[in-house]
Amino acid sequence: MRKATIAVLTAATLVVGGAYYGLADALDLAPGPLSAAEPSYAVQPFPTPSPVEAPGPQVAGLAADAPTPSAAVLSGYAGTLAGDSLIPGATTGVSIIDVATGTELVDQQASTPLTPASSNKVLTAWASLSALGGNHRMETSAVLSGGTVTLVGGGDVLLAADAGDPSAVVGHAGLGDLARAAAAELTAQGVTSVGVTLDDTLFTGPTWNSGWESGNEAWVAQIQPIMVDVTAHSNTGAYPADPAMEAAQTFSQALSAAGITVTGEVTRAAAPAGATRLASVQSAPLADVLSVSLKASDNTMTEVEGRVLAAATGREASFTGAAQAVREQLQTDGFDVTGLTLIDSCGLARGDKVPARLLAQIMARAAGADGGTVGRDLLAALPVGALDGTLGDRYVGTSAAGTVRAKTGSLEQTVSLTGTIVTADGRLLAYSVIIDGFPEGGMWSARTAMDNDLIVPLSGCGCQG
Repeated sequence: MRKATIAVLTAATLVVGGAYYGLADALDLAPGPLSAAEPSYAVQPFPTPSPVEAPGPQVAGLAADAPTPSAAVLSGYAGTLAGDSLIPGATTGVSIIDVATGTELVDQQASTPLTPASSNKVLTAWASLSALGGNHRMETSAVLSGGTVTLVGGGDVLLAADAGDPSAVVGHAGLGDLARAAAAELTAQGVTSVGVTLDDTLFTGPTWNSGWESGNEAWVAQIQPIMVDVTAHSNTGAYPADPAMEAAQTFSQALSAAGITVTGEVTRAAAPAGATRLASVQSAPLADVLSVSLKASDNTMTEVEGRVLAAATGREASFTGAAQAVREQLQTDGFDVTGLTLIDSCGLARGDKVPARLLAQIMARAAGADGGTVGRDLLAALPVGALDGTLGDRYVGTSAAGTVRAKTGSLEQTVSLTGTIVTADGRLLAYSVIIDGFPEGGMWSARTAMDNDLIVPLSGCGCQG
């Protein structure tokens, strides 16, 4: 599935040149890149976007000798955005990098640490792919000690309640399958009655980030290492109070249905060191999982990915440990993390601070000759303008349709966009733009300014240097 997705999206890039919470996160198409806004703010009227001509036939695809756009012209776009009256009081950071040469063409406060919103997910995705590889899978297992079966969570939060679907990403592994396999092994051992416990100790520390504002409970679950398909709750505005225990109870019921008598209630306990493995199931590959989380901007999945990274690299699998793991992997990969402050993995925390340049450099590395499978997996997981994910209904009918690939980001007073774009001349550029600190209620205006002043002109640029 991942290979097919990569092939389709890569081909598309080459061919074309590279209600809920504010109507379900405004243009970002919830689930949840936004933090919860207070209902009392004064909503600004939605500005009328400037009409833009649809892309013409001049976009013929990437070419090694495609002309580099004028840095002066591109900087002019960024300057226009920074001074736009639609974003009064905001700080705008823009970095645009020519992928072929690595040259930064635009530095509009690119080194200034700003709140990145969900562009923060790019950092987690790169670090996870780089450290673990796109083929990494999360394992859920059942073990036996004495008369107790323990369900051990390993970071899969897309589990099917019953049978898994090996052709799918969501629901790839099933708790019902795990229970039936465990029941068969128990029967073979002559065991007919057991108690059931849940081991969710892979993750440590708080399950809720103190940097998240009240109200975000609608857009991110308690962070635990096992859940039944967390995406099923993404557009409902409500997550289970204890997703891990819900998964354990689902497993217990399936074990009972498979002919094993389950005594008592499901409780929490770490699996004993000498426990015997009964059965296990594995998630889809990490690259496919990231494609789901990045395209939908799923906060819970990204936080889990950060902790899985931390656990796999020997750090404490907590919010703090995940932030350290991401930062250290970026440093290992040669990125300059000056000014980087990470409170979480998904970008819900306003205290996250990231320079636009760092985000653009990650995109340039991913899209460049040395991006390797890490870069290809990351790019394939990003939404594409007017095609899918949180960009599915954005840039329709403009020159940016199909040529923009990006991670969106939106908080109450921050919008961002981080990805790659192909100019009308066929030049591949990496970029990140962050607009931070506009008045409450100004998100729609800020996003309109970003698109009209920078992104659409950039995609239609035939502005040779």
